[in-house]
Amino acid sequence: MTRAVKLGLTLLVAIALGHFVVILGAPRVIMTIAMARLSHGGEWVNRFHFAGRVDAKARWVVRPSPDLAYASCVYDVSHGPIAVEAAPSADHGFASLSVFAANTDNIAAFDTFAQPRGIRFALALPDQPVPPGWPVVRATTARGIILDRRLAPDATAFAAADRARRGDLCGPI
Repeated sequence: MTRAVKLGLTLLVAIALGHFVVILGAPRVIMTIAMARLSHGGEWVNRFHFAGRVDAKARWVVRPSPDLAYASCVYDVSHGPIAVEAAPSADHGFASLSVFAANTDNIAAFDTFAQPRGIRFALALPDQPVPPGWPVVRATTARGIILDRRLAPDATAFAAADRARRGDLCGPI
């Protein structure tokens, strides 16, 4: 085998290995940074944080929409399942709740059009028991982010969405 062929193969292996590391590593690094920011360095875990109205300077999530009111909960189910609840908006406006694993996978998504009385479920790892009567979402990682988004295109709608989201629950069962 010539030196050029060996160098070419080495380069291809390095590129493939680098690609593999980036594809697997980047989502986890991104979520680790997001979880640290959204939980204020780990202080706010298993509880919702309510963001203010989005303006041109808001960048706590990538390109947040000025038409939405956001609430986020960095979850940790390593010590047991948690209860997650999101009340519908008073005016029956749109709300959605998404659960993201630590590798950015969206493991569950709900909306108030499909569940007009609100969203309620237990979030647990596959081997964790959940009390009877709770719909269950099985987490694929012990930590992640729950994101509540509510339609709030103006100040009046934001105030209504804010009142509704204050009833959100993310905590131990």
